[in-house]
Amino acid sequence: MAVKILWYLTAPDGPYPWLEDGRWETDYEHLQQVAFTADKLGFYGSLMGTSSYETLAVAASLIPFTKRLKFLVAQHPGEVKPAVLAKYAQTFDEFSKGRLLFNVVNGNDAGLAALGIHYQHDERYDFSKEYWTAFQQNYLGDRNGFNGKFVKIAPRSEGGAPMSKWHGPTNPKGVQLWGAGTSDKGMQHSVELLDVYLSFANTPPKLGEKFAKVAAKAASIGRTLEYGTRLQIIVRETEEEAWEYAQSLLDKIDVDYAIQAVKRQLPPDADFDTYISPDPQVQHNLEALRAGKLPQARDFEIYPNIWTGPSWFGFDILGPASGTTLVGSPENVAARIKEYESYGTSAFILSGFPLISEAYRVAHLLFPLLDLDHGFEVPSVKVKQHQNNQIQTHLQQRTVA
Repeated sequence: MAVKILWYLTAPDGPYPWLEDGRWETDYEHLQQVAFTADKLGFYGSLMGTSSYETLAVAASLIPFTKRLKFLVAQHPGEVKPAVLAKYAQTFDEFSKGRLLFNVVNGNDAGLAALGIHYQHDERYDFSKEYWTAFQQNYLGDRNGFNGKFVKIAPRSEGGAPMSKWHGPTNPKGVQLWGAGTSDKGMQHSVELLDVYLSFANTPPKLGEKFAKVAAKAASIGRTLEYGTRLQIIVRETEEEAWEYAQSLLDKIDVDYAIQAVKRQLPPDADFDTYISPDPQVQHNLEALRAGKLPQARDFEIYPNIWTGPSWFGFDILGPASGTTLVGSPENVAARIKEYESYGTSAFILSGFPLISEAYRVAHLLFPLLDLDHGFEVPSVKVKQHQNNQIQTHLQQRTVA
């Protein structure tokens, strides 16, 4: 089984953007450069995550700067009407030659309410199922309308008015839907609706257990899904260099930063001073923090080359979540990706900061060691010493600025 490697394409950027002094102003020109780089290097696609910019609008604006890169666009059901989104998608796919993917984000009650979508947890998934079903039907050219509990669309006739003229689908099977769902209701929604099931990373065996459970549910209704995960990455020429860099990131925070990270992750009603983790390694790190000592980088290595150190997506001291990072030499990181692959993972959404220089490292060091399923021949990247020097100079200039 070959793998797909996607890259992160969302503001902000910088060498360590989770801290203010390591965060760059990420404007439209910078996003263009990231998109151009990911496309040039041969990444399968890029995740357009939720940010201060509207994801679909940004993705559409980047079509002219890319040729092969697919755009995995985060979309909350209900932000726009499903028939309207279908027409947006038809237009996007026509102009990009079929490079649109949607990341189905069902969010939370409070966040969706701020968008004018007022459904409780289980009802939210029922609405989402109707929404995306109606979306796909309209994208594929069905004009019969939709009469659901939450979504109602009148039949449409092809007439002379501009609103009734639709271009038609570029992808005859519809737009691929990627997404997640961990609760029972969320998992059922996923197996009924999605093409690619996503999860934040854990160790390969534990992630494999989760995917096996989802696969069994999908098989019970006659469906087969693909599986993907989200990881940060630090890959360097040698294992020592990679862990030195991880340590340098950890050195930029202090004990109080780490303690606050733990408090955000604690179960409800749990107390930092008395909480006992069932994981001996986590408990050891907690005791160090309580003693006023920040553990070393390797103390957060929960599995070979899998790290829960600080990142833009969190400092997951109590266990792997959105900030989990692959750290190591090209050979060891490739071995870990292949281990994930052996447990069913075929898509990897990666990010390293700064986004452009780390994308080059991944393409140069890691791509040659992987069997890639990108649908095209991935170019060979040769990074010469003077280019490495240019990258370092660029980073220093941006950091000073």
